[in-house]
Amino acid sequence: MILFSSIINEFKDRFFDRYKDYVLPSLKKALQNMAQCRQEHGPQMLAQCTDHSCGKQIYIPHSCGHRNCPHCQNHENQQWIENQLNKRLPAKYYLITFTLPGQFRDLAWKNQTTIYSLMFACVQDVLKIFTKKDKRLSGAAGSTTILHTHSRALDYHPHIHVVMPGASINTKTRLWQVKSSGYLFSHKALAKVFRAKTLQAIVDHGLRVPEDCPKQWVVHCKYVGNGDKAIIYLGRYLYRGVIREQDILQCENGMVTFRYLHAKTGQQSPVRYAGRS
Repeated sequence: MILFSSIINEFKDRFFDRYKDYVLPSLKKALQNMAQCRQEHGPQMLAQCTDHSCGKQIYIPHSCGHRNCPHCQNHENQQWIENQLNKRLPAKYYLITFTLPGQFRDLAWKNQTTIYSLMFACVQDVLKIFTKKDKRLSGAAGSTTILHTHSRALDYHPHIHVVMPGASINTKTRLWQVKSSGYLFSHKALAKVFRAKTLQAIVDHGLRVPEDCPKQWVVHCKYVGNGDKAIIYLGRYLYRGVIREQDILQCENGMVTFRYLHAKTGQQSPVRYAGRS
């Protein structure tokens, strides 16, 4: 198995040289931590055999413990999933996905902190508006919201997933209200309002909207039963990092080959990326 840390160590210098004007401090710190994960040049702990007749001592490289490291987060991943499952409410659940159009990806990459914050704020505003105006809900609803910055093929693809119960609390009467149908909100209406709010927020923060901004944006709203499968799906990506080490197939001549599960075909698909700048 090819370690993720070995991939980082091979390409990190060229990566920082090429993208030095765009790399966030948090990303740089993450790569530096994961580059030392279970590597001999990183921190090590001293282990000794408990058999007194042996007493052999060896140094074992430390795991980095970073939340995006595919080596280190199995326990945290499972713990988060269990906590979220225990918080589920007696209601039907929905998985809503808000996607930033491809025309905005260059703007998002160069202004990640600002754009990601705006996306979260706009998504929350949209859901508050729709929940309050809905005749059956007409109140305040909670949700679990997660940002993903990549597709399964590891292309830059910022989008936000929301796991939301079809239920709310009326802020005036304090009564619990539940929607019984498998339909929450119109995905077309969600997309229209999300587009308007995001464009206004971008302008308000002094950024320029791309000239080829599409008139129609994409929002998916899917019924997911009691929410368990949606939570497990998101939890796997939240702490596992962007790729599993068993999916890294080859690293030769400046090229990295990995596989991913194609969303439509359900088949494993190989991808090759050039590591050279």
